[in-house]
Amino acid sequence: MFIMSVKEEHKDQSVKGFIELVKRSRRGKLKVYIGMSAGVGKSYRMLQEAHALLRNGIDIQIGYIETHMRAETHVLLDGLPLIARRKIFYKGKELEEMDVQAIVSRHPEVVIVDELAHTNIEGSKNSKRWQDVVDILDAGISVITAVNIQHLESLNEEIEDITGIPITERIPDKILELADEIVNIDLTADELIARLRDGKIYDKSKIERALQNFFRSEKILQLRELALKEVAHHLELKIDIEVPKQIKLRPERFLACISSNHETAKIVIRKTARLASYYRSPWIVLYVQSSNESLERIKLDKQRHLINNFKLATELGAEVLKIKGDQITHTIMSVAEEREITTICIGKPHLSLFQLILRTAVFNQLLTKIATTETDLVILS
Repeated sequence: MFIMSVKEEHKDQSVKGFIELVKRSRRGKLKVYIGMSAGVGKSYRMLQEAHALLRNGIDIQIGYIETHMRAETHVLLDGLPLIARRKIFYKGKELEEMDVQAIVSRHPEVVIVDELAHTNIEGSKNSKRWQDVVDILDAGISVITAVNIQHLESLNEEIEDITGIPITERIPDKILELADEIVNIDLTADELIARLRDGKIYDKSKIERALQNFFRSEKILQLRELALKEVAHHLELKIDIEVPKQIKLRPERFLACISSNHETAKIVIRKTARLASYYRSPWIVLYVQSSNESLERIKLDKQRHLINNFKLATELGAEVLKIKGDQITHTIMSVAEEREITTICIGKPHLSLFQLILRTAVFNQLLTKIATTETDLVILS
């Protein structure tokens, strides 16, 4: 009976694997233009590509484009077929959204979809445009889209530190992982500032304010570095997939250990998401609920922050584990062993707590186990 069940399980996995292959072959291709900021020329390049595809007999439609009335971009709309936007009355105003159903019904080979991080009007099928793009891809239509680096979820806090501006519209990293091709639209800081001064990005009334805030050379350089790193990372992944290595490296598996300290937990989740993304690896977020933080004892605000962090981890692609127990380091060690974790990520603890942990036998056992299994320990600050 046991051998039979194993065979059945193997057969089931084989069927599931084949179904996934079929789905992937039917799914449309995704190309993403990424840039360090507004005004680098992402929409312009998408429209140029649309004209080139049209000349080569490809059935292409504009699903949604935002030219921001930039003359050099707007003129490229001439001659390109557009799918009419959906009109919605919201709070007494007539607004427009991309008509996903019309795109799927028309079923072109390729569709242009701008503003990937856009939040849809309340009442739409999906709350975010990136979700619309996934639906279009699943319908077998290829998509060319664009996004700025500051909208990437795992970079959210780093971007806010650089720009001083909170970014509310974000996309999960998994969207870029779906991409078949990512193209960086790159300009030097001087070139971008020159475009701004020439009125090619914003209306003249907004130029001086933009130069004093977002469009400062030191900020642009940091954003440019992030965009270049992101595209280089995805190029490395593409090479790893398409050019098999002779020596098979161990598969990386990350374990992010969080507590009810919500600020530290957010940092650990986002930074572990980045690591997992770089290695294209599965990752787990582990919260060990001690008796001091049982539902009867934990404060409501801490409970709310925990739930929000679990949601963030799930959105970033993690598997979330919540385990009850007072032997925290022992639980971490057990999960790491059971799930064949290669890297354990923890937040930077307070010194007094760190010294206390170091004195415990369980933590020493954890260090010993890490050494024998070649597991890495990363302390994230």
